[in-house]
Amino acid sequence: MRFTIRSKSDLEKAIEKYGFLPYFRNPIESFSLEEHIRPEYWFGECEGAWEWKGPVIRDTGCGYGKFFDKKAVFVSREFFPDLANFRRDGYDLDARYEDGLARHSDKVLYDIISENCPVISKQAKVLGNYGKNGVKGFESGITRLQEQCYVIISDFVYMTDKNGRQYGWGVAEYSTPESFMGSAFTDHVYDREPAESRARIKEHLVKLLGRSNDALIDKLLG
Repeated sequence: MRFTIRSKSDLEKAIEKYGFLPYFRNPIESFSLEEHIRPEYWFGECEGAWEWKGPVIRDTGCGYGKFFDKKAVFVSREFFPDLANFRRDGYDLDARYEDGLARHSDKVLYDIISENCPVISKQAKVLGNYGKNGVKGFESGITRLQEQCYVIISDFVYMTDKNGRQYGWGVAEYSTPESFMGSAFTDHVYDREPAESRARIKEHLVKLLGRSNDALIDKLLG
C-alpha cells in the first residue's frame, strides 16, 4: 500500500479504494492511516486526521469503530456488511441473546444505543446509569459491541462553550449500522453465510497486503 494522505478527500478515497484502513499502526506494516498521513495532518497546527474523522464517516457512510484488536478501523460500505455478517455469525443481537450467546449487560447497553441513536457516550452513560457509583463495564461493553459490529461510531461531536466555540476532543457518537447505513446495510448484511463473508474479506486483504501477512490477517479478523 503506497499512498499519502494530505486531505480529507485523500482519506475518503483511500477508504473506498482499500476497503479497510486501521487508524493506528498495527502489526501489519504500512496498514494504517498513521503511517500514510503527512505529519502536519496527524498532530500539527492545521486541521487534520482527528478533525476529519466525523466528516469522513458522515460523507462516505463507512463503518468506523474498534473492529481490529480493539483498535479503530475505517471499513468501506462495500465490505462492512460482510464484516458484520462474519462477526455476528449471522445473528442479530436479539437472537444472539435469546440463544445465550450474548451477555445481559451487552444487551442492555445495545438497547440503550439502538433506542436512542445517534447518542454520544456521555448521554449513553447517563441513560444506563454508568459511572463511579453506578453500573460498571461501559467501555468493555461498548468495545465488544463494536467488535461484533452491532454498534458503530457514526460521528464525533465537539462540546461548545457559552460563546458557541468548540473545545476539546471530539466525543464519540454511537449508532447501530442499521440506523446509520439504512438499506445499504440491512439489504445485504446476511446475503452470505458468515464463513463466506470472512473468506471474501480474507481474500481481499491477502491481495492487498501480501501472502506473507496471512497469519497476521487471520489474527486481526479473529
